[in-house]
Amino acid sequence: GTSGRQIFQPLHTLRNAEKELLPGFHQFEWQPALKNVSSSWDVGIIDGLSGWTTFVEDVPADTISRRFRYDVALVSALKDLEEDIMEGLRERGLDDSVCTSGFTVVVKESCDGMGDVSEKHGNGPAVPEKAVRFSFTVMSISIRVEGEDDGITIFQEPKPNSELSCRPLCLMFVDESDHETLTAILGPVVAERKAMMESRLIVSVGGLLRSFRFFFRGTGYDEKMVREMEGLEASGSTYVCTLCDSTRAEASQNMVLHSITRSHDENLERYEIWRKNPFSETPDELRDRVKGVSAKPFMETLPTLDALHCDIGNATEFYKIFQDEIGEVYQRSNPSREERRRWRSTLDKQLRNKLKLKPVMRMNGNYARRLMTLEAVEVVCELVPSEERREALKKLMELYVQMKPVWRSTCPSRDCPDQLCRYSYNSQQFADLLSTTFKYRYDGKITNYLHKTLAHVPEIIERDGSIGAWASEGNESGNKLFRRFRKMNARQSKTFELEDVLKHHWL
Repeated sequence: GTSGRQIFQPLHTLRNAEKELLPGFHQFEWQPALKNVSSSWDVGIIDGLSGWTTFVEDVPADTISRRFRYDVALVSALKDLEEDIMEGLRERGLDDSVCTSGFTVVVKESCDGMGDVSEKHGNGPAVPEKAVRFSFTVMSISIRVEGEDDGITIFQEPKPNSELSCRPLCLMFVDESDHETLTAILGPVVAERKAMMESRLIVSVGGLLRSFRFFFRGTGYDEKMVREMEGLEASGSTYVCTLCDSTRAEASQNMVLHSITRSHDENLERYEIWRKNPFSETPDELRDRVKGVSAKPFMETLPTLDALHCDIGNATEFYKIFQDEIGEVYQRSNPSREERRRWRSTLDKQLRNKLKLKPVMRMNGNYARRLMTLEAVEVVCELVPSEERREALKKLMELYVQMKPVWRSTCPSRDCPDQLCRYSYNSQQFADLLSTTFKYRYDGKITNYLHKTLAHVPEIIERDGSIGAWASEGNESGNKLFRRFRKMNARQSKTFELEDVLKHHWL
């Protein structure tokens, strides 16, 4: 290890070895050439606003953003995996001189807003400074050989959620809720991605030119971002789900039986209906027809369940149940604010004394993981007067603990096959418990993540093979790096710092 020595040099002292690792070093071409994308390959960091030849007033001039051109970054990522690819071919007993075409690369895309990234410099006015990062991970590479129907996988990312496999493509200082600016900056990225889907990449790997095609799966988005990209109403909407058309009331009545119906193309169609109102309906009828799609879907995502926020959402929910059970809300109507506060501090005190869990302002991943354990429920039960209610709480948590590894694990069929098999049954039990014993909380309402946890997990796993692997964790860990690089390794100037962070992060 290095002993606190700065390993990264400032940008202008980039050594040649590093130049090879950054996008823009390796030659490649597309067949057919990409539409509306320059064919030059030696392109490094570009301004995130390049590609916008629009009027000055269309784009906020003070938006700072830096990115790589998408295809250039993908080539660099592939060249990084060159040895793994060659190794994979050898392991499968394939003659690499024959395998020059038929490669398929599956790419996971993630995009996440980072709340407050302002420099922590002590006093002065608080400047809200927000950033958004868009990144991608090469998930797998396979090849189709003559005479075979199925592709043979020659590379699979072993750690799909590590910040090491998650490559930054675009960094911007934007508030993720500023839809206009966000879409303006990601516009060119979307265009490049669309162009690449209709073309093949020709690049030298292991000394021979080979051709690759790309599939992009935008699964690394939290619900807020998915709703924004896909033109859906915000997460407080009656349309509770980004995967199905259920309303909140329906979802709380029927907790388990839903199937995935939403898709990018359907959202686009619905937006057109919303815009044109062909049947001259009232706003309410129209909204019901389009199921809450009221903006133009901007980027195709593959809606899934975001494992991290799922943990957090469900833990928040359990925390509230614990609070209500301490106050025996099931046998009384609306308690006062004071009473609720009292139960809450009782709960916090108990969790702090017995589990060393400090109360947190906003639920975070670590707190959620500690709270959602049988141990925590035992501790809470000490405060619950009725034996019957204690049993119900324990049962609830037992079921949850059974369900959780299924959407957490990178490969559930390998890591927890039994829980995977029992998932639907467990979620049914869980739902029954909520709709009877805990009816006071689920009468006509249910949280978005709880609905997804109960209704959609088996289907997503059937579709993708995993939820954990496709989640946005890698991007979330990358956020930490962003903060660190920004502090340690970037020049202190708005115009340069994103370049430096982007470069360091790539390396």
